[in-house]
Amino acid sequence: MVKDNQVGDEELLARIREAGEGDLRHFEELVRRYQAKVTTNCRYLSGSPDDAEDLAQEVFMKIYFGLAGFEGRSSFNTWVQRIKSNHCINFVKKKRLETVELNAPGVEGASSVSPKAERELEKEAAKARVGSVLLQMSETLRIPLVLRDMDGMSYEEIAEELGLGLSAVKMRIKRGRDEFRRLLAAMEVESTA
Repeated sequence: MVKDNQVGDEELLARIREAGEGDLRHFEELVRRYQAKVTTNCRYLSGSPDDAEDLAQEVFMKIYFGLAGFEGRSSFNTWVQRIKSNHCINFVKKKRLETVELNAPGVEGASSVSPKAERELEKEAAKARVGSVLLQMSETLRIPLVLRDMDGMSYEEIAEELGLGLSAVKMRIKRGRDEFRRLLAAMEVESTA
């Protein structure tokens, strides 16, 4: 028998549907496949690192209970993105978060760190900078930017998702990219000063 981690989403969905009530092992594999991306995107879409885990869990609950209604007209990945986006957008609308400060952890004793570990620390620091910049952006620019550049959604899908015109979406994404570059450059200048 082929293991769950060796089959595509469609086959895994079929196994989930065939499993008896209470048999969650196939669904757990589906969660493992999508958990990191969903959690990361919940963090950036909501603007709340503290709420990202809870939002991701709620997204997976919606996926679990909505599987019976998934008809396969779009890919499973697209369906997951839509649920995640809708859930996070509703969270933002409810909470109306402006900005959230993100403090990058300090690194002590870097001189005794191996080159491989140092590269990993540099990657983590870069991720933290990107996250910090995204969290400083207004939700009107951050959400379309994340949907486009992190989720890979088309401009048309974003327009439909956010209830905006296509030209408004394109303009927000352009402004979002400009704002992202400006904030990142300012952060880099600050860190060298």
